[in-house]
Amino acid sequence: MEKTIRKYGKVYRKALAFRNIQNVEEKTAAYQSRLREMYASDSFKAHSVYPTVNTAHVYAVIAMCLELKDLGLSDGEIIGTINHGFTRRRNFFRRIIRVIDLLPNSFSIAKKWNISDHDRRVRDGSITYDRFDVGEDRIEYRISRCVYVEMFEAWGIRSLCKIFCMTDTTSYENLHRHVTFIRHSDLSDGDTCHDEIIRRRRKP
Repeated sequence: MEKTIRKYGKVYRKALAFRNIQNVEEKTAAYQSRLREMYASDSFKAHSVYPTVNTAHVYAVIAMCLELKDLGLSDGEIIGTINHGFTRRRNFFRRIIRVIDLLPNSFSIAKKWNISDHDRRVRDGSITYDRFDVGEDRIEYRISRCVYVEMFEAWGIRSLCKIFCMTDTTSYENLHRHVTFIRHSDLSDGDTCHDEIIRRRRKP
């Protein structure tokens, strides 16, 4: 775990520098200490039972949220700061998605990914789907329980799970040639996550 803690410490240090926060090394050390304690907690053990969830990564983000909240940042500032810390990771996935967007079968790829993800999440119990409808040109689902939200809620910062909820929106923004993504609501601040993924037909 120490290697993992050091890795996320570098991300947090970058996020602090972006926000021009003073005493970066001291605050990074405090973050690493908090994360070490969180990894040793009963909550971490309880949340580490889902094969589809990288619990170590989620807890690293939660620890960043808690540290930044203690520094007085608002939810919006925290989300922006952490997203900047993970810029390299986000840009890597953005480039992959943009390549997929160039393919004529990009909707089919997104459809297969959603079906596969649904099946894996149902099997390990990390997400509860109240509805999962698949058509030729459309997928729609409603989720009433998500372990990501439960992890953030366990540490008293449910609203900041928006960081993970936003990853779908960000991904589909880069898959716009053949796919329309509609998010009606998410679980970070509501009772359900309700999404639609629709094939975008080109006009003749």
